[in-house]
Amino acid sequence: MAKPEFVYVTYIDTTQDKLWQALTSGEFTRQYWGGRTIESDWKKNSPVKHFKEDGTLDWSGKVLEADPPKRLSYTFDPAVDDEMPDYQGEKVDLNHPEKPSRVTFEIDKYMGKVRLTLTHDHFEEGSKVLQGISMGWPAILSGLKSLLERNEPLFPDWR
Repeated sequence: MAKPEFVYVTYIDTTQDKLWQALTSGEFTRQYWGGRTIESDWKKNSPVKHFKEDGTLDWSGKVLEADPPKRLSYTFDPAVDDEMPDYQGEKVDLNHPEKPSRVTFEIDKYMGKVRLTLTHDHFEEGSKVLQGISMGWPAILSGLKSLLERNEPLFPDWR
């Protein structure tokens, strides 16, 4: 049986450096990730913290790999909250803690553009977190693409 994972590939008219900055800068993530900011020094084993617009911790993790501007990987631990949005107005109940999963971004040049491959894996069978992120990542990455290509957020009122 295949291990549960989520993979998403998109092509963005930008540079690897700009995409790296968009993924690693809290000032940038705030514009496409529902007002949320990400913080880290992006060194191996350093903490990663993701804050909601009101300043409360949304999720945390640890940098596994950072190879600017080509590859970024960190753990994802939403255990700081007991629920997470499924991006359709519902909440996914996390009534039991799950072990941290792994997020990996691969940023490759492709025909004068950039191919972004997101792999979110290391889930437990039947993971509620996988259910939530499967709705969240497409919206987040579509917003990222819009911001980089058109300089405007796709979902300006998403909070």
